[in-house]
Amino acid sequence: MEISNILKDDIADLVKIGEVLADAAKNSSDSLGSENVSKCAEWVTRVGQMIRRLYPSQSQHLINYDACIRNYRFDVMHSSYYRHLSIVTGIVKAVQHELEKGLLSDIRQLLRADIFADFLEMADHLLKEDYKDASAVIIGSVLEDGLRKLAEANGISTINESGKTLTIDPLNSELAKAGVYNKLVQKQITSWADLRNNAAHGHYDQYDKKQVEMMLLFTQGFFSKYLG
Repeated sequence: MEISNILKDDIADLVKIGEVLADAAKNSSDSLGSENVSKCAEWVTRVGQMIRRLYPSQSQHLINYDACIRNYRFDVMHSSYYRHLSIVTGIVKAVQHELEKGLLSDIRQLLRADIFADFLEMADHLLKEDYKDASAVIIGSVLEDGLRKLAEANGISTINESGKTLTIDPLNSELAKAGVYNKLVQKQITSWADLRNNAAHGHYDQYDKKQVEMMLLFTQGFFSKYLG
């Protein structure tokens, strides 16, 4: 799964949470409980972070979002006061539409190094919670997109003769061939690509948590050296 697909999944989750919160508020004659207020605070923070990562400060999405945050209270939600939830959900749906329709000209240019770092932080959190398999898939996706970004920066094609996007192994081979990094780094990336493939195909017994931790450390170091 590429980073852009992970982002799409995250946005779909934000839309779902917004709709659930609005529906709960619409059917409540009194303010919702502390659990929903906490969920709303987390949701509105995630939305703000997502918009700021993808769009410049003068974008209409961010202007609309900031105006909503200023003009409404997100610790209050009931049947007579939930319009703000619908507004923010609508903004997220607009972003979702642009991603799905390809209206963002180059998603990989928008996914800057700080977003890669956020996904690696997510992978680290999953590891600490003993979700090694989900963590391995995320790290592998980040590494693949990072290799693609590195290839583009060095004038190396990221598609094959059939027009299909190159995956980790061919990208790794081309980058090493071009001298972007040495054979030792190439071999290390090959081993992590194998681990990622095992995780993606459900072969969870082929690796352990310690190996995923090493994969995370390698990817963090790789990004710092080559994409920092």
